[in-house]
Amino acid sequence: MLTTLPPLTFADALDRAAVTDSARVVADLVARPEVVAAWGTESSCAGMSVGALAYHLTLQPLRTVEVLTAPAPAAGHAPAVTLDEHFAQAAWIQEDLDGPSNVAVRTRSRDAAADGPEAVRAGLDATRARLDAALAGAGPAVLVPWTGAVMATDDFLVTRLLEMVVHADDLASSVGLPTPDLPAGAVVPVLRTLTDLAVRRHGQAALVRTLTRPQRAPETVAAF
Repeated sequence: MLTTLPPLTFADALDRAAVTDSARVVADLVARPEVVAAWGTESSCAGMSVGALAYHLTLQPLRTVEVLTAPAPAAGHAPAVTLDEHFAQAAWIQEDLDGPSNVAVRTRSRDAAADGPEAVRAGLDATRARLDAALAGAGPAVLVPWTGAVMATDDFLVTRLLEMVVHADDLASSVGLPTPDLPAGAVVPVLRTLTDLAVRRHGQAALVRTLTRPQRAPETVAAF
């Protein structure tokens, strides 16, 4: 029997400065000469070039600005979903790599990466110039346009932090670089989210054994 956990939320409990700090780490990584030199080669993510993956990584701060500066959800809109509900409903998790959501991500990233590393970096620089103001002016909840759901603003920000933490590792490993250290304000909520999702998917014992008793650990406790 899988462990029943309470709803997962970081509403009013997130250090939003972690988003700005993480975007800076992303900018430094994308600007590395190893990334630029490998732009058209295959990345650690199947079906994506290094350039496409770099663009997808830079897209996360942009999505943050776009969602936080959009009109607030109308009164009477559907109730906010918590983080665990958001991931339980995510199309990209439910589909395989050739599902429409995942194909759309790869296609958009490939097309944007075709403009070259300088254009991708310039886009990220422009986004970062707007990020602090977007974070400061954000209300308590946002509408996530690609899901149609309302989320607490801090929960939405954790989804972007998770993307940056995971894909920074993907990009670094693609070009033989050490994974950059992201701020604790990003890593802690991301690890808590991944742990929560892993327990919901595999159960308490599976995670405890993986962390403490490798001789009895299951083959995987992947969160997705």
